[in-house]
Amino acid sequence: MSFEIPIGPQHPIHVEPIMLRLKVEGELIVDVDVDVSYLHRGIEKGLEVRPYIQGLYLAERICGICNCAHSLCYCLNVEQLLGKEAPPRARYLRLIVEELSRMHSHLLWLGHYFHTLGFETLFMYFWRDRERVMDMLELITGNRVTTAYNTIGGVRRDLPQEAEAKLRRALDYLEERMKYYEKVVDGEPTILARTQGVGVLKSSEAISLGTVGPHLRASGIRHDVRLDDPYSGHDEVPFNVVTHDGCDCYARVKVRLGEVVESINMIRYALDHLPSGEYRLKIPPLFKAPEGESLARVEAPRGELVHYSISNGGTNPYRYKVRTPTLANIFSVVYMLKSRGDREVYIADVPPILGGIDPCICCTARVLVTDEARRKRRILTLTDLRKYSQGGRRVRG
Repeated sequence: MSFEIPIGPQHPIHVEPIMLRLKVEGELIVDVDVDVSYLHRGIEKGLEVRPYIQGLYLAERICGICNCAHSLCYCLNVEQLLGKEAPPRARYLRLIVEELSRMHSHLLWLGHYFHTLGFETLFMYFWRDRERVMDMLELITGNRVTTAYNTIGGVRRDLPQEAEAKLRRALDYLEERMKYYEKVVDGEPTILARTQGVGVLKSSEAISLGTVGPHLRASGIRHDVRLDDPYSGHDEVPFNVVTHDGCDCYARVKVRLGEVVESINMIRYALDHLPSGEYRLKIPPLFKAPEGESLARVEAPRGELVHYSISNGGTNPYRYKVRTPTLANIFSVVYMLKSRGDREVYIADVPPILGGIDPCICCTARVLVTDEARRKRRILTLTDLRKYSQGGRRVRG
């Protein structure tokens, strides 16, 4: 006999609103359905009614943890429309803050991941070390989380004189900590039991499901936007693409630990080779972008992030579209949660599998409207929401 167990939209294993409807036979999961429509903020529509400079600060808030990636991708997109490129010094400064933000995101995820598995002490260790990264972000940008550092044409401020020495000391400390965490993860039997062989996603399966980011690289695929389509100095700063052939939750932990070390090395190289000169182009606050379309992508901490815009020659975008990493990875979660053949998935495996993609629902939520009269389905905007709520038409997630 099978039963349906709902996990979410509010649940201790994930603080954001996502609904997993599990069909189980005993403890075995035989089917799953996912619903990510509980949180839709209409940011894309909001970007279309604001000047480009105001849209920057809205785009930065698509995701709090990935704010630097979103603001950088937005700036690259607008600069492409304008036919301009940030100065060399600005590109290196962007890279430094981007990689600090990647370290911040990975340390936050690692702590939260082990928290969902019941390892509270390891959670506190990772978040304690995350504070060192946030201190460096505050020293460089003035903010600890939402950096507001990137701007159209460069960055808002230069690197403070006292920042470099403090940054290097923090990097040395974090490098030693990563060595310690590698030993803990490889030597703790309970961690290995909860992660090895759990949430298996083979290379061919990851590719067919459109997986991105560390989640893809943990399936042995060497794909990284920083290498394949370099931006903001990534073609000049050497780094290794961290991959793992474990294809399971253990591999996803190992990839992120390795990426923190790579980010440390990249920041050191950028500091050693930081170009001189201007750190920002002089672009008026209110400008008109030429007609056309542009697409920019960056490697956010969770994976490939895409920003696409259409300009009709005005002071704000005619259309703006964002494809976030979690939206690409959510399909693999549904696939991994289903038992099939020699792969048995149990209810206890839900936290490590769902948490393994580092899900962010606030930047993923999509809502479709079903017009019963016209039999059409399309993405819901804020204007549509008002119209449909007033007209009494049926809204479905």
